[in-house]
Amino acid sequence: MSDRFFLDTNIFVYSFDQIALVKAQKAAQLIRKALTTQKGIISYQVVQEFFNVALKRFSKPMRLSDAEQYLGTVFRPLLSVHSSQALYAESLHFQAQNKLSWYDSLIVSAAIQAQCEILFTEDLQHGQRFGRLRVENPFL
Repeated sequence: MSDRFFLDTNIFVYSFDQIALVKAQKAAQLIRKALTTQKGIISYQVVQEFFNVALKRFSKPMRLSDAEQYLGTVFRPLLSVHSSQALYAESLHFQAQNKLSWYDSLIVSAAIQAQCEILFTEDLQHGQRFGRLRVENPFL
């Protein structure tokens, strides 16, 4: 494997959190590291989930112009895993074997497909392994 790492949607959502400031700071730090080292990876799913939250559920919803800028400057450089029949098929098998939710299976499968060593998320158990992929909760 490489020294690549995958950032789940919650990392990006927390980077905008104005209440959980420690989480926001840690999330922003991970995003900066992903961009500066070019080792951070996301999938199409992260982009979709983030904008669903940012445009509707943020206390002050993200404006279209800000969303377009974020898409170009943050997501575009990190987006390496796109939807495909192979990803869906792998995720179906992964879900059945590991008893994960469909969306978690898609995230894990995307991280594995991108040959990441670490999946940063708070949605799965810290330290959990899926082959060579290790789950790390950056907020612990």
